[in-house]
Amino acid sequence: MLRVIPTNPEGQKPTVRKKVLGKATRDAYGETLLQLGKENPNIVALDADLSKSTKSNLFAKAFPDRFFNFGICEANMVSAAAGLASSGKIPFTSSFASFLMCKGFDQIRMGIANPGLNVKLVGSHGGISLGEDGASQQSVEDFALALALPRIAVVQPADEVSTQALTRQIAAYHGPVYMRTGRPKAPILYTPQDKITLGKANILKEGTDVTIFACGLMVAEALEAADILGLKGDKIGVIDMHTIRPIDENAIFTAARNSKAFVVAEEHLVHGGLGAAIAQVVSTFYPVPIEFVGLKDTYAESGTPPELFEKYGLNAAAIVQAVENVLNRKD
Repeated sequence: MLRVIPTNPEGQKPTVRKKVLGKATRDAYGETLLQLGKENPNIVALDADLSKSTKSNLFAKAFPDRFFNFGICEANMVSAAAGLASSGKIPFTSSFASFLMCKGFDQIRMGIANPGLNVKLVGSHGGISLGEDGASQQSVEDFALALALPRIAVVQPADEVSTQALTRQIAAYHGPVYMRTGRPKAPILYTPQDKITLGKANILKEGTDVTIFACGLMVAEALEAADILGLKGDKIGVIDMHTIRPIDENAIFTAARNSKAFVVAEEHLVHGGLGAAIAQVVSTFYPVPIEFVGLKDTYAESGTPPELFEKYGLNAAAIVQAVENVLNRKD
């Protein structure tokens, strides 16, 4: 069942929830890939000399004859994944998100997207929460690149439970997928009993004043922002948009009718990612004012994840300000 957290449970005063950290989504991905390998002999894994970081090394240790390390050659790895998919295998192809999507883009375009092959592209260390390794390894345009290619599903889970569920579902989904995972531990949002479905948004909090759409680590920030605003009586909804394509149009339409104002928060450039996808949908059928929280036409620099989130406005405080801005624009 979908878990819905009421804005103000009867008899309880509004509070700001505390974040409880779980596993990093890359860890949950690696563990789930290992289990999938035990269940389906057609699953193979490819990596570009980063398996200890992407966590595909768990699969490599268990199934050395079904694991292929290509060294620092993402483009060649992607082409090989296309060949394996053409032969009936289900290749999970992992590297850092920036390397996989930028260095392998032409091969993804011609070898996977164009023929619609059943390849799973998993970009680890996505966004700027990669932190101290710096801008060359941070991915801030990976969603835009993936969304520019027809037929590739685009996914970013928010915590370990949703990563486990979505990794299993993309294995069963026949077609190309890009899934972004993250480096740092992620706040726990779901229980194993919660239902997470590829292509269907999860309503985490209902509200009628503004709806916040978010993905990845920004979902926890959105919930904190909604709690802060709830202390003064604002009714703010929060939706985990873990699947950017195929996007859940019904969730967007329903939220537009109910709240009539949006904030979209993502660890990505504000153009070309989740915000752009939602704006395209809602502007067609039910236009509402939207504020965008994300990187503003810039690359980030080196720093700890909290320092970078503060500097580039990717936190609850920035979302609160965006909600206040959009409330001023609302009819």
